[in-house]
Amino acid sequence: MNPNKRTARLAGAFYLGVVIFGIFSIAYVPSQLIRWKDAAQTLQNIQASESLFRWGIAGGVGCYLCFTLLPLTLYRLLKPVHEHLALLMTVLALLSVPVSFLNLQHKFDVLSLLHSGASYGVSAEQLQQQVMLHLVSYSNGVVIAQVFWGLWLLPFGYLVYRSGFLPKILGVLLMLGCAGYMFGFLIDTVFPGLENAPWVSYVRLPATIGEIGTCLWLLIIGVNAKKLSLTK
Repeated sequence: MNPNKRTARLAGAFYLGVVIFGIFSIAYVPSQLIRWKDAAQTLQNIQASESLFRWGIAGGVGCYLCFTLLPLTLYRLLKPVHEHLALLMTVLALLSVPVSFLNLQHKFDVLSLLHSGASYGVSAEQLQQQVMLHLVSYSNGVVIAQVFWGLWLLPFGYLVYRSGFLPKILGVLLMLGCAGYMFGFLIDTVFPGLENAPWVSYVRLPATIGEIGTCLWLLIIGVNAKKLSLTK
């Protein structure tokens, strides 16, 4: 197999890991366990499905490990297009990794409370409140990480658009995805009353389509090796 296609498919594999682990840990597990307006039910759900909660943490680790390797692999692929932008893309992506890993501490704190709270004289009501506080703090940490999850898409999308060996439409969607992430951050931070509006989900749609589309293209098709050679 052509080395460039191998690099592209390796990037696609890491991207697929980000998508699968991310959906599981950031979307699926919280949807099964967390009830933001019911602390008692949330605590009961986590206690009843502690293994799922723990797998959610493991899924988060898998997601962030893949997201560490993804931009490094993409840098090798896209460096011939524009070296400085490829470096910027990599740095912006990697900045989110320590934020994301440190943010997982809140979930480990929840586990500590479940198993050690009673020994420190924490009442049931206090336990519920502290568990919810850590879950809210984790959610806030995700909002911060999303700033970098969005920003790296701008140089990434531009590089894809300019590459000639990847579909331009994917580059456009990735750049629009950056705007969607930034707009979502503003809604979460400045206009919290709008976060549950039906149209908000459409703002993040370009990023979803662009990232999944790029992931599948890299994994299944790879790159046009002849066009890639012209960029060098």
